[in-house]
Amino acid sequence: MSLALIVLLPFLGAILPALMIRSSRGACAIAAGSVNTLALALLLTNVPAVMRGEVVRADWPWLSAVGLDVQFFVDGLGLLFAGMILGIGLLVVIYARFYLAAGDAMGNFYTYLLLFQAAMVGVVLSNNLLLLLIFWELTSLSSFLLIGFWGHTAAGRQGARMALAVTGGGGLALIGGVMLLGEVAGTYELLGSAGSGLLGSGDAVRESAMYPWIVGLVLLGCFTKSAQFPFHFWLPRAMAAPTPVSAYLHSATMVKAGVFLMARLWPVLSGTDVWFYSVATVGAVTMAIGAVIALFQDDLKGLLAYSTVSHLGLMTMLLGFSTPAAVVACMVHVISHAAFKAALFLNAGIIDHETGTRDLRRLGGLAGLMPVTATMGIVAAASMAGFPPLGGFLSKEMMLEEVSHTSWGGSDQVLGWWVTIASLFSVAYSVRYAAHVFGGRRRDDYPRHPHDPGAGLWLPPTVLVVLVIVSGLFPETFVGGIVRAASGAVLQVAPPEFHLSLWHGWTPAVTMSTIAIAAGVAAVLIHRWLGVAWEATPVPDAKVLFDGTVGAATRGARWLTVGLHNGSLRRYLFLLIGAALVVAAFGFWGQRYESGNRPLLSVGPVLLVGWGLLLASCVIVVLKHRERLVALIVVNVIGLICSLAFIFLSAPDLALTQISVEVVTLILMLLALYFLPKTSVADRGPVSRGLHGVLATAAGLAAGGVTWATMTRDFESLSEYYWREAYAGSGGTNVVNVILVDFRGFDTFGEIMVLGIAALVIFALLDAMSRGPLAARLAAWSPEGGMSPGRHPLVMVVVTRVMLPLALMVSAFIFLRGHNLPGGGFIAALIVAIALIMQYMASGFGWAERQVRFDYHALIGGGALIAAATGVSAMVLGMPFLTSGYHHFHWPVVGDFELSSTIAFDLGVFLTVVGGVMLALAQLSRVGQQTNRELVNVEPMDVDPSADGSGDGKDMGQASVAGAGPNGEGH
Repeated sequence: MSLALIVLLPFLGAILPALMIRSSRGACAIAAGSVNTLALALLLTNVPAVMRGEVVRADWPWLSAVGLDVQFFVDGLGLLFAGMILGIGLLVVIYARFYLAAGDAMGNFYTYLLLFQAAMVGVVLSNNLLLLLIFWELTSLSSFLLIGFWGHTAAGRQGARMALAVTGGGGLALIGGVMLLGEVAGTYELLGSAGSGLLGSGDAVRESAMYPWIVGLVLLGCFTKSAQFPFHFWLPRAMAAPTPVSAYLHSATMVKAGVFLMARLWPVLSGTDVWFYSVATVGAVTMAIGAVIALFQDDLKGLLAYSTVSHLGLMTMLLGFSTPAAVVACMVHVISHAAFKAALFLNAGIIDHETGTRDLRRLGGLAGLMPVTATMGIVAAASMAGFPPLGGFLSKEMMLEEVSHTSWGGSDQVLGWWVTIASLFSVAYSVRYAAHVFGGRRRDDYPRHPHDPGAGLWLPPTVLVVLVIVSGLFPETFVGGIVRAASGAVLQVAPPEFHLSLWHGWTPAVTMSTIAIAAGVAAVLIHRWLGVAWEATPVPDAKVLFDGTVGAATRGARWLTVGLHNGSLRRYLFLLIGAALVVAAFGFWGQRYESGNRPLLSVGPVLLVGWGLLLASCVIVVLKHRERLVALIVVNVIGLICSLAFIFLSAPDLALTQISVEVVTLILMLLALYFLPKTSVADRGPVSRGLHGVLATAAGLAAGGVTWATMTRDFESLSEYYWREAYAGSGGTNVVNVILVDFRGFDTFGEIMVLGIAALVIFALLDAMSRGPLAARLAAWSPEGGMSPGRHPLVMVVVTRVMLPLALMVSAFIFLRGHNLPGGGFIAALIVAIALIMQYMASGFGWAERQVRFDYHALIGGGALIAAATGVSAMVLGMPFLTSGYHHFHWPVVGDFELSSTIAFDLGVFLTVVGGVMLALAQLSRVGQQTNRELVNVEPMDVDPSADGSGDGKDMGQASVAGAGPNGEGH
């Protein structure tokens, strides 16, 4: 259970800063830090077991049919990365409290940070690749919020969009690779019981014909996330984020996710030439390119960003070598890089915060003015350069040692010289950071007077600098154990014997390191001349190429969209139905047709009459299509005839639902027609009408043929299962209702969510419409499309007010009987909606709103929450989502009766449907009411405002239903 809490705590804790957005900055930081600390403490409780070589697991069934279960585990690799995420995250939480300005939304920042932290912890602790994918995409979304936190800046918005586009695109490729990997391995579980699972299927995966595709797709996801060439350009643009975000992204979280996944899948995918030349080559190229560009960056965060790109390339290259010793070196560098890179970013933030600039050309001489900051920055930069006796030196020497034993393309020297040159530039930009910021003479033109900040800013990077020092001086003591555990988790076998120390004698690695240090220092001394040469070198800008690609894609999409979408619904339907018919025809002709022999129901006179009326109604719709009111009424007549067919086929539930839906739809569409001209103005020639007629006939015949072919064949239906299990499994004799609220309750839950969202969208659109000027709403109308306030018949007012309590009683009756007899929450909701609509129609919107006080937004939300709570309650009791329970009771007066948990779900359906339907209809009524008032003020009409008998003559009333035009013509 603790593993789930480690992941869930940041998710749940993200709510606290959001709720405390109006609280003090310190309160938001304490809330976020407390959640972070608790999650870290829970993680640390697993350290003893992991260090003993054990794997701590926690599994819960979820969607087992598709291979997706909630499975978490902690091994050495997960412990290392989760520890970095939570540990450095806590330091960032503290640092951000003192770094962000008073005008920054502190609550929002910590909410985004905790969401991102939770997603990253989910990635590194997931034991199911499908679950890992979910968290992987959440990291892209939450990092988008963090990078774009300063959304008022163009750089922040562009950096966030670029990061989301690149990493999101790579995520799509990763999904394909994971699907193929799971298909080949036969499981998505990384570590199964008794050595089973995907991590033990390396031989089967490597021998599969899909192996190259799996490697390509998986690496595409990893390379984009970890900013490997040629996808490295998004990472420096993410520097538009606040410095605490940059420190977190670059040291322990998002950019390390790709490295983590390559390490996690290392036993499955490594060990082949495809893996070596793909991973090692890209890593080496990225290492060199990032280091060269970093040397010539004048912005502190830009320099550190490209240095991150270079070091990520180093880690990727080591994983590409496919040797156990290289994996050990990679794990050591993961730790050292996290420490010195987070310290350097926080150090750069202090410099920017206290001096007012990050421009290296405006800095220098800060060692005497900011001694604490200078000490931290110089030590961290020295570790990044690989100077002894710091942690960065240890990991760099281990990397060079592995390079010296690795050949590339048949040569033992190429890779060594390449990495030595890359290390040269790494030393150069690290020395430049220290020398050009803290060395040299003091300046007199700093934007602000430099001085060391308070402890809130310098304490977090100091903790990291201490780790940099002790991991170099005492590596075996402080990092040896976790390196062994992490390496063993990657290798899935015991790691090779090694002893971490600063000196192993004079080796080729020491020679390469000496050359790199000497040449790197020399490069800093001649940096000015090198900069002139760099500026003269025509280097392609990856950002310009990306922007050009996006622009070209946008122009192409616009051209295609404008060419296909001309605003004609008739054209869209013609192409859609025509394409469907062509595809169906090819499928039909490719198969041999055999007629079925299943007998059909006998056709009685009632069915013949209904069929004839249906056919006649369809003909009338075609002939009267331009008269919208007639077409609408006839369409509803068709629906009512269909309800008769349901009754004939012994489906009273469907008949009740159909009738209720037709009534509500008719009123809704009449209200919508109120804002439209009464006829269609477009005229179609005989050729167009003929083509549409042929297409409609063909589509009708095809649909009828498919229905005939299906119904005349013997097939096994689920109906028998539902008949057999309805009462036994849910305690209901109304099989249709049991299906809706139990067997397929998840479908119903999704449908009411869609209905609620649609109602909210309608509300938003009409709310915007009601706020616009009247002239804008009338501009698109035909001369015949006006409106007038109308009158309300007194008899309708009296009848509807008498009917309202009766309708509510009928609705309650229908609702309560639904589990055993025709009825249910959906039908009951439509009955209530119709009763309320009648009040609006008869008495005017203003009267009905005063008398029937409902917050329809609250109804939608309450219904959704009740339905969701019903499903979650089942999960809490250890059953699948929305599993129902029932029990029989006996009361002395009432007698025997049954209660089922599905009644709560049905109540959620009831409230959501009532809220959704009424929100849409009420908003239409409000718009019409306001428009009537505006029209009355603009152009006086001969209207008696009290003729309706309700005293509210300005409400839209009958005009809403009849849609009367200015000449009294009904729409």
